[in-house]
Order: sequence, then C-alpha cells, then structure tokens
Amino acid sequence: MIQAGERLLLVSSKREYYVRAGEGTLSTDLGILDLAALVGAAYGSVVATHLGHEFTVRRPRATDFFAHAARTGAPMLPKDIGMVIAYTGMNKNDLVLDAGTGSGIAAIYFGGIARTVVTCEVRPEFATRAEKNIRDAGLENVEVRACDVLEVEGEERFDIVHFDLPVTAEHVARARALLVPGGYLACYTPFIEGMSAAYDAAATLFSEVHTYECMEREMTRGKRGTRPSTRVGHSGYITIARR
Repeated sequence: MIQAGERLLLVSSKREYYVRAGEGTLSTDLGILDLAALVGAAYGSVVATHLGHEFTVRRPRATDFFAHAARTGAPMLPKDIGMVIAYTGMNKNDLVLDAGTGSGIAAIYFGGIARTVVTCEVRPEFATRAEKNIRDAGLENVEVRACDVLEVEGEERFDIVHFDLPVTAEHVARARALLVPGGYLACYTPFIEGMSAAYDAAATLFSEVHTYECMEREMTRGKRGTRPSTRVGHSGYITIARR
C-alpha cells in the first residue's frame, strides 16, 4: 500500500506526472487530483481528476528517477550506467564506492543491484539534493557522504569503485588501495583527454584495463517508415580496470 510522502508516477495516455502522495493537489489541464487520496491505494490502481480523466498509479523505477528527479547537473545516461554494471559484474554481494554523486542517479541504479553503496559528493548542496532523490527511491542501502573521495578511510574496502568526476592519477591510485583483490574500477569521462588520463594511470597499477564507448541510436517509426533518430549517440567513455 502507498504511504504518505512516497514518490509516485501518474500515467495516462496523454500525460505523466511525478508526484508525492499526501497533502495538496495536482492541478493540470486534465483536471485536479487530490494527492491525499493516493495514500493507502495500491500500485496499479486507477485514480481520476475532478474532470474524470483517469491515471494509473505506478511505483517509480530507476529509469523514472532519471527522467523526473531534480538534477544538479547532467547525469550519466542509462546506457553508460548499464555498461558500468555489465563490465564490473555488479551484483547483490557487492560493496560499491561511487564518487561524483551529482543528482544521485547512478547511485540509485547501483543501489537497486548492489548490497551497499557509499556515494561521495564534494559539493554539500549537491549531496543534499542527491540524498533527497535517493530517499525518494526508497533505498536504505545507499549512504551519501558530502566529502572528497580521496578522504575515504583506508581501512574501508570495496568490490567496485566508480568515478564520475575529473579523474587524476591520484584518484586511480586511491581506487586501487580501496579495492579488494579482483575488484573493479570504472571511470566515466565525457572527453578523450579525461579518458586518456584515466587509462594511462590505470595501466600502471591494474592488471586489466579497457575503454569502451557505447553509441546509442533510438529508432523512430512514422507513416513514411522506420529509421534511426538523428540525435547524437555519444555521451562519454567508460574505462574499466581490474585489480
């Protein structure tokens, strides 16, 4: 049953709204909906505005938080987050260190898979926003720290370290010290220069280093036919290194 304060999606054939169950109303051109009426309802139930327009109630998934959660910058795209998960083999037994939290989107994806996630954000205001997004996602296994990842205590050990920040040789060396034997470092870098810096630093410290780029093209369908979207598919590079 839906609890007060819980984040939800209201979906119809015409609109999609990201709301919080509880006090207040949602006012739209399709009518007004009482958000208090969502408390105690079941996921998948149908609610209607005062004009009779119906919405299905959904529990948000990580993809929905990517689309709707408040942002403090440009988050990694799902395709790049997926590459990190796939090439590190992230699973329910892993302890993950995520640095460069931003809005917390990658941490939300990781938190749905890993046993525990510690995510570090050097900017306190970004950490505060990310904390709210992560709590909205209902993840109790994700800890947000407003700190520099280089300050993480040396006795902590992680199965995976993920960086979404300007990677330096110091970051790579710190990651190696924090990883268990056989653990993975994953670096997301939007530019070739950043990728080269991460790769070169990792090549001297890790046994396996690879860099990948995932080009994505959405297919569009219309009356004239089907073709790839003209949107640019590049977003960044993923460098994977294994200790």
